[in-house]
Amino acid sequence: MNKFLLKWLINGAIIVAFLMYYSDASLLGAAIAATGLTIIAYLVGDQLILRNTNNLFATICDFVLTVIYFGAVSYILDWKLSWGETMFLALLVGAGEWVMHRYVFHEEPQTA
Repeated sequence: MNKFLLKWLINGAIIVAFLMYYSDASLLGAAIAATGLTIIAYLVGDQLILRNTNNLFATICDFVLTVIYFGAVSYILDWKLSWGETMFLALLVGAGEWVMHRYVFHEEPQTA
């Protein structure tokens, strides 16, 4: 649970700050969107993909997920994020995810 909270705080800080600057999102809307992405990325990206593959593949999946998620959310909520802004947001989130996967979620292999 501590790993999820850390992910939520880091992703939340990146996403909320970005959306507040580049879009018409309210603070509450940005926080809810960040929470939604964090939940999906934690369950799919960290618990499923990262455990079965490697950091690079999981980070690429997080990048793609962020582009799709915020492309859809931006369209549905009419936030007017351009595709370039969405890609830049995904790049920032991907960089944060790569660092978290590498240094925080990394667990030492068990030796028998």
